[in-house]
Amino acid sequence: MLFFTQCFGAVLDLIHLRFQHYKAKRVFSAAGQLVCVVNPTHSLKYATTHCAAAQASTEQDILPPCHHHEAVHDPQLVPCTCPLFSCPWEGHLEVVVSHLRQTHRINILQGAEIVFLATDMHLPAPTDWIIMHSCLGHQFLLVLRKQEKYEGHPQFFATMMLIGTPTQANNFTYRLELNRNQRRLKWEATPRSILECVDSVISDGDCLVLNTSLAQLFSDNGSLAIGIAITTSKAHSSEAEM
Repeated sequence: MLFFTQCFGAVLDLIHLRFQHYKAKRVFSAAGQLVCVVNPTHSLKYATTHCAAAQASTEQDILPPCHHHEAVHDPQLVPCTCPLFSCPWEGHLEVVVSHLRQTHRINILQGAEIVFLATDMHLPAPTDWIIMHSCLGHQFLLVLRKQEKYEGHPQFFATMMLIGTPTQANNFTYRLELNRNQRRLKWEATPRSILECVDSVISDGDCLVLNTSLAQLFSDNGSLAIGIAITTSKAHSSEAEM
């Protein structure tokens, strides 16, 4: 009976994912558009940071003071850019994608336009939905976060980060689109570089921001479909033509 119950549950999960995939394709019917179902993940960064701070405080109470030496840091190395974890990894910008895929198991989709289908929007904050998008010869990181900017009032923040330098990021424009029940909402902006902190981008509000009631207008049974399109900026296109 236990084996039958587990198998039956797995079949129901598969049917549920297929149904969500069908709903997203129905909403975004553009030809050649890919749909990716993204499950939520509770961020471990805040808990890890809190524990580390508590441990450091305890060590300061026990151990005698010590002399601090200036650390030698290679400016060509960048820290881990995954917003979910306080990861101590450092490496060159060229291998960030490999680190995110192999260590943090972040999926990647290819295509000019894709649909980001975030499930279980009702889960408590903080919760993240993350995926990588490969387009126009570059990789982008889409982050959707449910976070309480004010206590008791959760909001949704969506932003696109280029896995590259700020100069490279200025060459692109990304568009996020919500479309449901004869309502359409678009956000268009220049992506930020992954060298900048995702938390700072969200704190500044330089991204798509949805309150709970607005997110519910565009959600379908707890899932939110976001259409994503990336293009080269007009300034970059003009320079290329010249």
